[in-house]
Amino acid sequence: MKISVCGKGGSGKSAITTLLAYGMRDKGYRAVVIDSDESNSGLHRMLGLENPPVPLLELVGGKKEVKNVLPKTPIAQSEHEINVIGRDRITLDDIPARHIAVSDGISLLSVGKILQALEGCACPMGVLGREFIKKLVLKENEVAIVDMEAGVEHFGRGVESGIDIVLLVVDPSYESLELAGRIRSMTADIGIKNIWAVLNKVPSSEIASKLKEELDSRHVDVIGAVPYDTGILEAGLEGHPLQSQGAMLEIERILDALLLVGSERK
Repeated sequence: MKISVCGKGGSGKSAITTLLAYGMRDKGYRAVVIDSDESNSGLHRMLGLENPPVPLLELVGGKKEVKNVLPKTPIAQSEHEINVIGRDRITLDDIPARHIAVSDGISLLSVGKILQALEGCACPMGVLGREFIKKLVLKENEVAIVDMEAGVEHFGRGVESGIDIVLLVVDPSYESLELAGRIRSMTADIGIKNIWAVLNKVPSSEIASKLKEELDSRHVDVIGAVPYDTGILEAGLEGHPLQSQGAMLEIERILDALLLVGSERK
């Protein structure tokens, strides 16, 4: 199963991605997080890693080489890395070790990051992310959770074309609700039927009800509501691994529903 986690900036996509990975691991799955957000640099710390993995972008020689290299043979640092991205099918075992960081049973891959001024747009990273996700073949016990960049540009790049399930992270804001409606339309355009909203940072049951009503008017179904948690806020502020028993109870319920969908798809 390949799950896309998307939403507006600040809605808590990376936190939800991390908690989903924790939950999948605890259920006995090999959880693989794919960092497809070229601007957010804190996901590896949420997962308990001191340093992020070497970006997959380096497998193809960097941003300037993506367009020329992807249809051909990637530039690689060793014989083991040759043709990894250029293959029709990629398994997790094919990826060189330096491009996968592992912490407490969860693996992290990063497509690439914008690191300096005047570096140019992130389109090459979108192309690489799209191709990698489409070609990635998962085994029976493997689940990939993709932390997307904020907004909807990744839909325009076709990154979701290889995704099975889209989760919309919606916080209590009008902008988040409006974006959810737009993403619902975009997923329909590319044929993705499995799309749900995950309410996040919800301070009360009353606010949760209002959000569900607004989302229902936009034809977006809600699969779960993660309560506002100061522990998650503090961990994100300090760059520590996320820990939250309260949030994990809701995440487990969400995962049970997603895994049921996955079993029905088989």
